[in-house]
Amino acid sequence: MLAVQLILCAVLVLGGAALLTLGFRGLRGRLPRNTYVGVRTPAAMRSEEAFQLANRTAGPAMVAAGGIAALSGIAQPMLATGFTVAMVAIIGLIGAFALMTVGGLIGNRAAETVPPPSRVNPSPCGPCTGCAGGCCSA
Repeated sequence: MLAVQLILCAVLVLGGAALLTLGFRGLRGRLPRNTYVGVRTPAAMRSEEAFQLANRTAGPAMVAAGGIAALSGIAQPMLATGFTVAMVAIIGLIGAFALMTVGGLIGNRAAETVPPPSRVNPSPCGPCTGCAGGCCSA
C-alpha cells in the first residue's frame, strides 16, 4: 500500500509541477509554438499570435489545475487510511483534468477570434492588373 501511495504522490506532484510551469509560461507569453504542450487546436496553431492568445487565456486554468494536482499529491503522505488516499488522489486527478479541459476550451475560443493570416503576394509590385507590358518596372 505504501508503494502505491508513493507512486500516486510522485505522479500528482510531478504532473502538477508540469502544469504549473506550462500555465505560467503561457500566461507570460513565453511558451513557444510547438506540437507537444499548450493549446494545440487547429485555431490555435493557425498563427503565432493565435497560439500565444490561446495559451494566455488558458493559463489561469492550467495554473489552477497544476495547483490542485500538486496539493493533492503533497497531501498524500499526511493521510492515514487507504480510502482517504484514494479519494484525494481521484478528486485531485479529476479536478486537474477538468480544469485543463476548461482551459483548453477557453483558449480555443480565444484563438478563433484571431483572423487567419493573410496571404502575402510574393510580387514586389502587388497583384497584376493585366497590363500588356508586364506588371511592374521593378
